Amino acid sequence: MTRTRPMMPRAAGLLLHPTSLPGPYGIGTLGSIARRWVDRLGTVGVGYWQILPLGPTGFGHSPYQCYSAFAGNALLIDPDLLVDAGFLGPDERPPRSPEGSAVDFDTVIARHTAMLEKAHARFRPTKAFDAFCADHAAWLDDYALFMALKTYFNERVWNDWPENIRLREPETLAYYASVLKDETGFHRFVQFCFYEQWEALRSYANAKGVRIIGDLPIYVAMNSADVWAHPEYFQLDDALQPTAVAGVPPDYFSATGQRWGNPLFEWERLEQEGYEWWIARLKGSLELFDWVRIDHFRGFESYWSIPADEETAINGEWIAGPGGRLFDAFRSALGRNLPIIAEDLGIITPEVEALRDDYGLPGMKILQFAFGSDAGNPYLPHNHIQNCVVYTGTHDNDTTNGWFYAAPPEEAERAHTMRYLHCPWEAFHESLNRTALASTANLAVLPLQDLLGLGSDARMNTPGTSEGNWHWRVTPQQFEEAPWDGLKSMLALYGRA
Repeated sequence: MTRTRPMMPRAAGLLLHPTSLPGPYGIGTLGSIARRWVDRLGTVGVGYWQILPLGPTGFGHSPYQCYSAFAGNALLIDPDLLVDAGFLGPDERPPRSPEGSAVDFDTVIARHTAMLEKAHARFRPTKAFDAFCADHAAWLDDYALFMALKTYFNERVWNDWPENIRLREPETLAYYASVLKDETGFHRFVQFCFYEQWEALRSYANAKGVRIIGDLPIYVAMNSADVWAHPEYFQLDDALQPTAVAGVPPDYFSATGQRWGNPLFEWERLEQEGYEWWIARLKGSLELFDWVRIDHFRGFESYWSIPADEETAINGEWIAGPGGRLFDAFRSALGRNLPIIAEDLGIITPEVEALRDDYGLPGMKILQFAFGSDAGNPYLPHNHIQNCVVYTGTHDNDTTNGWFYAAPPEEAERAHTMRYLHCPWEAFHESLNRTALASTANLAVLPLQDLLGLGSDARMNTPGTSEGNWHWRVTPQQFEEAPWDGLKSMLALYGRA
């Protein structure tokens, strides 16, 4: 197979989820402060803004456990933009919160839901709304009914609903669609608002020379409209319970592996239908983003299958995935050059590397993983290739300073790190940032926390835990006092501006 030339020019990016932006409403939103963020990136010469999944979050508020693979997170809708659109009165915005406070999800959900209900009561359908609903009907109709039913059945998981609606009997679907007409209308309106605001922000970013890298988790949540609407695409038994679930074996992050609990795909059924669901999912992502990072890329080559009754991920097995057949389908539908970044971390085999390379997809290099062995470590900068993306760390890592100072690596690894970087002890994060930017990798991405030199209290997520994650926000002072001039200078120095 002829390999595709790398598509991504030499550039730099910053990693920051929109929820972590400052702002007065308890959570980052898609309004004026997001545009200020984009302005700053464009002025400095940062060409890419990388974010986490944008879906409506469920368990643990994790963006990797969403109620839909297609819908947007209502909490990101900006109240001021609703006022500007005439959907909300100026006095109907949520109460203001300290701009740098961590996200209190329970409070934000209550306030945003009340705000959106007021906006929906004021809203009258328009041609733009009708067109949006028609264009997105393939997923929006199921999602709106799913969310309405979730409330109707007191938040119970869908496979615990009454049998006739759990099994989607046509007469029952029609009955609930009629009974819950107002509720489904509300959820369509919310998605209309989200998409309008996001598309405006993305267009603004592109006009400033900033491209957006989105994040597409390979798996979807069991408690989602996707699984309820298409149980045939997942490994479920006759009672619609998972027979096996997703995760990874013991690794760097956990001695017992990670049992994510997501239902696994019925890849044979998906192949029989030409991978239409997956193509629609990727197309939907590329309508929102310029590039897409696919989380757990190695699961396409082979995936770790854990019996559903196992409490940990230890007793799983590797099962062959769709491999190149899926990516051939992507190419047929989307064109030869796929704007996909492969998250190729974890237990990577030559077969996974071949799948990535055959389709010209850049992989990921994490500098925090670089210093635990010898000079052959693939994450060390001298081993990087051009067609990859280098990070100091990701949302799943501790911050650079947290990793090195608060939870230090073993003495030999720390010594190797200092010897390799040849930097002063007190300037460690600056040296690691500089090393990433100096790499031959086409794209270097720094989490904003690492640009700021923050500690473990700014960590976004700790894998294998369900408490205390996803809450971090940058303060207005940190936003303004970040070393923007120094970053601009380094981007010019290393040819990334």
